[in-house]
Amino acid sequence: MDDTKPEQVKSIADLARIGGVSVSTVSRALTGKGALNKGTRERIQALADRHGFKLNVAAQNLRLGRTGAIAVLLPLGHERGQHLSDPFFMAMLGFLADALTDRGYDLLLSRVLPQGDDWLDTFIRTGRTDGVIIIGQSNQSAVLDRTAAHYAPMVIWGEQSSRNAHVTVGTDNQAGGALAAQHLVARGRRRLAFFGNVAVPEFAARYQGFVAALPADLRDTVELVHTHITPEASLEVATAWFAAGNRPDGLFAASDVVAMSLLSAATDHGLSVPGDLSIIGFDDIPMARLANPPLTTVAQDIEGGARQLVDLLFRRLAGEDAGSISIAPRLVIRESS
Repeated sequence: MDDTKPEQVKSIADLARIGGVSVSTVSRALTGKGALNKGTRERIQALADRHGFKLNVAAQNLRLGRTGAIAVLLPLGHERGQHLSDPFFMAMLGFLADALTDRGYDLLLSRVLPQGDDWLDTFIRTGRTDGVIIIGQSNQSAVLDRTAAHYAPMVIWGEQSSRNAHVTVGTDNQAGGALAAQHLVARGRRRLAFFGNVAVPEFAARYQGFVAALPADLRDTVELVHTHITPEASLEVATAWFAAGNRPDGLFAASDVVAMSLLSAATDHGLSVPGDLSIIGFDDIPMARLANPPLTTVAQDIEGGARQLVDLLFRRLAGEDAGSISIAPRLVIRESS
């Protein structure tokens, strides 16, 4: 029987020396963050257990001058009824969480209902995170620009514009709108409408690209139908619009959620999709292919976009003056058109 008492371990450096590995390897093993061979992770964890060593993550981060967390904020200045359960948000958040975990960081999530012009600066001053990713500009572009002037580790998923002082990653929304227009025209559709809230920069760009890509004789006849993008609000607007006797033959929606509301309302009013009416959405969320009929949509690379957001943020954290990134959309043709 071995009565030898384990060597006393007071620090992560002691454990690294005993285990014959680097301090960073011990840190990854004990925090569960970052890439590490499974066998090495289990060996270091067992060694820590044998020596009764517990890593004080808060103290470690304090010494390193970091929090170990990145904030993901959803500012709902224009869509105050929208929830985190929105399918686009859910997909984006999942991919962001994966990308941040791969970097050894935690994700701190907050749904923000902006009050005043200093909500973002107030959050940053709390020092709770090392950087900020914001999903959507909403109607907060001026706030984002003001903060970007003095706070570098911040990246926004949204519409790229020469007017922005803030750095963005996002789909080329005008190009996406043009793809929708070209497809509807190729299908012979001429009584067209766009459903969305053009106060939102991304949606405004989709509408602008859609109209600009139409033949000249159709541009002035496109109806712009304002709707919020929650399922309940968009279904209510679509139902009322069809009930008023509107009979279009081509619809472009600002999001897949809105497009699926249009599908439902059109069917309820006796319209066949795509026989009488073609409908195109935007996003290509997983539910789009399960719609009845499956939804034609302008696809955003949500997974690639999430990884670009994280990569760009960490480049800026490292002091690099990295600029905005635009991602090309693609049209996914299904039975709704």
